[in-house]
Amino acid sequence: MKYTSSFLLLILFSWHTLFSCTENESVNIDIQVYDLKVEGLTNPLGLPVDHPRLSWKLSGDENDIRQVSYRILVASTEENLKAEIADLWDSNDVLSDRSIGVSYGGNTLSNNQKAYWKVKVTTNKGDSEWVQGGFWTKGITNYNDWKSTRWIGMDKASEWDDISTFSKLSARYFRKEFEAKKQIKSANLHIIGLGLYELHVNGEKVGDQVLAPVPTDYHQNVKINVFDITSQLAQGKNALGVILGNGRFFTMRQNYKPYKIKNFGFPKMALQLHIEYVDGSKEVIKTDESWKMTADGPIRSNNEYDGEDYDARKEMLGWSAIGFDESSWFNAEYVQEPEGDFQAQTNENMKVMMELKPIKIYPQENGDIILDMGQNMTGWLQIKVQGNKGQEVKLKFAESLNENGTLFLTNLRDAKAQDTYILNGEGLEIWEPRFTYHGFRYVEIKGFPNEPTLDDFVGKMIYDDIQTVGHFETSDPTINAVYNNAWWSIAGNYKGMPVDCPQRNERQPWLGDRPTSSYGESFMFDNSRIYVKWLEDIRLSQKSDGSIPDVAPAFWRYYSDNMSWAGTIVNVTDMLFRQTGDQKVIEENYEAIKLWLEYMKSNYMDDAYILTKDSYGDWCVPPPSIEEAVGQNADVKRPSKLISTAYHYYYLQIMSAFAKIIGREDDIANFQELAGQVKNAFQHSFYNEAGYFGENKMTDNLLALHFGLVNDEHRDKVFDNLVNSIEVTHKGHLSTGVVGVQWLMRTLTDRGRVDLAMKLATNRTYPSWGYMVEHGATTIWELWHGNVANPSMNSQNHVMLLGDLIVWYYENLAGIKSDPENPGFKHVIMKPSFVKELDYVKASHDGPFGQIASHWKREGVKIVWDIKIPANSSATITLPKSISNLQLLGMKGDMVVEELKPSKNANGVFDLRSGSYKISFQDLD
Repeated sequence: MKYTSSFLLLILFSWHTLFSCTENESVNIDIQVYDLKVEGLTNPLGLPVDHPRLSWKLSGDENDIRQVSYRILVASTEENLKAEIADLWDSNDVLSDRSIGVSYGGNTLSNNQKAYWKVKVTTNKGDSEWVQGGFWTKGITNYNDWKSTRWIGMDKASEWDDISTFSKLSARYFRKEFEAKKQIKSANLHIIGLGLYELHVNGEKVGDQVLAPVPTDYHQNVKINVFDITSQLAQGKNALGVILGNGRFFTMRQNYKPYKIKNFGFPKMALQLHIEYVDGSKEVIKTDESWKMTADGPIRSNNEYDGEDYDARKEMLGWSAIGFDESSWFNAEYVQEPEGDFQAQTNENMKVMMELKPIKIYPQENGDIILDMGQNMTGWLQIKVQGNKGQEVKLKFAESLNENGTLFLTNLRDAKAQDTYILNGEGLEIWEPRFTYHGFRYVEIKGFPNEPTLDDFVGKMIYDDIQTVGHFETSDPTINAVYNNAWWSIAGNYKGMPVDCPQRNERQPWLGDRPTSSYGESFMFDNSRIYVKWLEDIRLSQKSDGSIPDVAPAFWRYYSDNMSWAGTIVNVTDMLFRQTGDQKVIEENYEAIKLWLEYMKSNYMDDAYILTKDSYGDWCVPPPSIEEAVGQNADVKRPSKLISTAYHYYYLQIMSAFAKIIGREDDIANFQELAGQVKNAFQHSFYNEAGYFGENKMTDNLLALHFGLVNDEHRDKVFDNLVNSIEVTHKGHLSTGVVGVQWLMRTLTDRGRVDLAMKLATNRTYPSWGYMVEHGATTIWELWHGNVANPSMNSQNHVMLLGDLIVWYYENLAGIKSDPENPGFKHVIMKPSFVKELDYVKASHDGPFGQIASHWKREGVKIVWDIKIPANSSATITLPKSISNLQLLGMKGDMVVEELKPSKNANGVFDLRSGSYKISFQDLD
């Protein structure tokens, strides 16, 4: 039989393109071409590597679709590609089912050279046609390519600025007019704008990114953004404009602690515009002393913590357009370039990802109003206002209200969280800030000149431009509410790096917040690029002796040598490998982890193999009761040798697996030998014959059980003590802090007590995730007792207490888990817990091979389970051991295409190829 196909092409860079071909009535195999982007950029411009990796997905309405071979063509022009002239690379036919991360193997591209590619695959269902995959461009990768480009700025404050503590520094505006003398073929603009930039061409903003570029330790590296502005330029006169904000670069508002908080200087920029003309000639426009600049614009102050002040009376109409009168501007100054290496940015910029309308306006007796957005969110507020010139509107942001209805501000510490807008008085004025963001649900508005309505305000939700790839819901409203709260907290704290909170004077990328949370997040968000970037931040912050900080990038100079915090580099590396199947993430981080482990062993392991150094312990353990929690300060360190030694063993085990994966055979025996000695020491030092570890704390026993540190003969007794701690001592509640909660739900479930895990997941009394919901939370709190705690450390938007809850939702309740032996969801482990407390669980995750879906529900005495396995992958299905009336149907949409007889072993396990299936059975337990 001859097969033709229909194709859906999606370039997951900064845009998408659709193509279609003739559909065959018998077989429909789609190919989705994309870039996994574990190595590449968020767009195809300025790739920092010579050998980017190419990926595609197969899909179709047939079951059991498997790739047999592929062929890739890469050409220097679209015309050559269409003519199948692969002047850059022809992979020829490759017998392989690999469709993820195939490295380009052709000629090395020159700077700014484009490469166009397409792929053709053979499957067990037939051959595809050629499918075009778009293009990529080689970036400016060498320092010498930038050396003739001058850094410009102004290394001083303006006379109206204040650079004392809580400084106010106005934004800097730059412009340059030039003439393109010929017809333009292409134009790529490369910009490094520090701390933050907004780019304009001929009077229009370029791109939809905000708060760009992503933050880094600018002493280590600075990020280049690249834009194709061909369509925005014209032959003849053109104008470039850039606004620079302060971001994480100019941080003198925090100069009361210069020993702790880094400052990198005044804002600065470097820019190159590469133009290729139709006749083949080229021209480069660069930053130099001919650029004009001013700081006397409308943005009078901008600061991540304190907000933005905007004076519309100072607006410069057409400032970035051709012909603007720049006579009052002055020549830009040459300034010292930053110390860090210049690198193409490999993760997404932030953008406005969602708009929210407020739900209520609360008038105040003094004439002010308080706006309720109905959701604790991260971003800013757009206002529509009409009034007289010089009238001032002040916007003050907070997460919650005091009992008297005023803003609760104490938990912001010294962050002012306030925007100011001064009207120009010229009719309806619409404004939103550029170089700040806030964590808020409520906004106090002073000086609003006209009668406010809900339509005068729009909340702009801002986070990294990454897709939500997971869906999860159940029949239980508490679980659903917690999941929704988790989404808002996770999304809002993606800020070019994972930060702890968006509202107070901190907003730091604490390593201890994300070791397991990042794993759960990966089911919900396509977050691989931000975590690859964060691992680079961690490596660059590592000291030459191996020490890793608590915060990376190390904006705060905290190097406490805390095992469970710094060890996040191990957890995140492991997570990325599991969820994407990308071996390179291990190769990139292996030496840094090995150096750190050697550093910790050499400095802190005693003669008995106990790792003696821990800084925080089980951070944020809940007080025994909510009455005792009132006003309690949670900033209490409880260092624990048990925790640090347990993690030492756990990380040695992971490194042994890493060594095997990347062929470091010599290291395996060393890791395993040391791990054995640490395990013996752990049992000898911390095991009590009464059947528990350490002080019989929930976290002590959890770590011992989950990390495999308990001997077989003691395991049941230790688990019984864990269960007793939950059921009796704590009356059906958890008592773990940040460390223990990472292993809680899976340990209970793996040991057969999913019912107890369900109780913890659905509790609405203190302490629990549901308690937060019960008390009005729309995000996840920093503290279990966040409604009554001392406000000095009491964020209402954190992720660290999620622990392994989201992992448990997907892997245990829904049964969507990547096989560690075949990572990246090449093989899926589908083993749901069909808990009696739930009527249904419906979940999906868009993985590297496509969407995995699991939807089980109760229909009378039956359980009906609909599953979807993506093409070119497979799954192992596990059913309860005691069932009857098993039926397995192969589906095509809502149609049954065949009834299958699974070859099920005694444990209810069988394998399925890709496709859609309906399984029904009666659970006899």
